[in-house]
Amino acid sequence: MKNSLEVGNRIRNVREELHMSRNLFSEKINISESYLAQLELGNKSLGMNTLISLCEYTGFSADYFLFGNEVNNEMAKKVLRILNTLPNNSLELSYELIRSIKAHSN
Repeated sequence: MKNSLEVGNRIRNVREELHMSRNLFSEKINISESYLAQLELGNKSLGMNTLISLCEYTGFSADYFLFGNEVNNEMAKKVLRILNTLPNNSLELSYELIRSIKAHSN
């Protein structure tokens, strides 16, 4: 149960870092709010599909959620977290902007 509680704490910390309610965060990762609450409290184990959704949405690695190991590229994670909160039309604009920056920096 200790591992589930540690995983749950990391999930909650990420959600709070994104300034999101359980309701909104659970919608974004396609799980119920009650399941998210149980995960955060360490009462449920994290399933593979939920882990994948968490990683895709937050930009954190599975290694972080499961073991607490963080990726060294903090700036890339910060950018990804911001992008994950944008609506689709803003994402398209952001993509074009980033692609343009990359093209000009080469």
